Amino acid sequence: MNSKTTVVLVHGFWGGAAHWGKVIVELARRGIHDVRAVELPLTALADDVERTRKMIAQVQGPVLLVGHSYGGAVITEAGNAPNVTGLVYVAAFAPDAGESPGGLTQQHVPAAAPNLEADSDGYLWLKADKFHQSFCQDLSQDEGLVMAVTQKAPLASTFADAIGHPAWRDKPSWYQISSQDHMIAPDNQRMMSARLKARKVITLDASHASLASRAKEIAGLIEEALG
Repeated sequence: MNSKTTVVLVHGFWGGAAHWGKVIVELARRGIHDVRAVELPLTALADDVERTRKMIAQVQGPVLLVGHSYGGAVITEAGNAPNVTGLVYVAAFAPDAGESPGGLTQQHVPAAAPNLEADSDGYLWLKADKFHQSFCQDLSQDEGLVMAVTQKAPLASTFADAIGHPAWRDKPSWYQISSQDHMIAPDNQRMMSARLKARKVITLDASHASLASRAKEIAGLIEEALG
């Protein structure tokens, strides 16, 4: 990869592209300005992959995909685009062929699982009064409140959507583990990062929202992946 590579940031469940705000600012401080952030519909893996592929297709040149949380599943599928040159996982799902985020979650049920509830339309919410302790306990109460109120709920059925061919089998990857993650069990993250044969794995004493609480370290990993 080189300085002409475009970074495409892909968010996860219970948030939108703005969750990358601190990472975007930190990348800019490091002179990395060719950055885009996808806004996913969170209605189905196929829909989210298609939205990401459309953004990738608009880039004239190589792309480094960076996925947080469920965004990791999205980049695992969307990363098969020919101009994608690498994948960075941030406390993220990295499913293998035939695996789904829901299936992986059942292997190591996270601490915050009881704090999820579906509404009458089939959207899955993280209870507002449990959001801070579940998602971003290493951020301030005020930041947690804003994230809770502005959360973007996925359709619950999205959890069961499985990966076809995982791009990480063909392309270099990097992974950040959050050791205090209540949304994706750290044991799951360790398992997924190990089988990626990632070029680098870093472990941060962080919540699921490491992209906000440890933006400098995340930006550093992205910068390293850019080479």
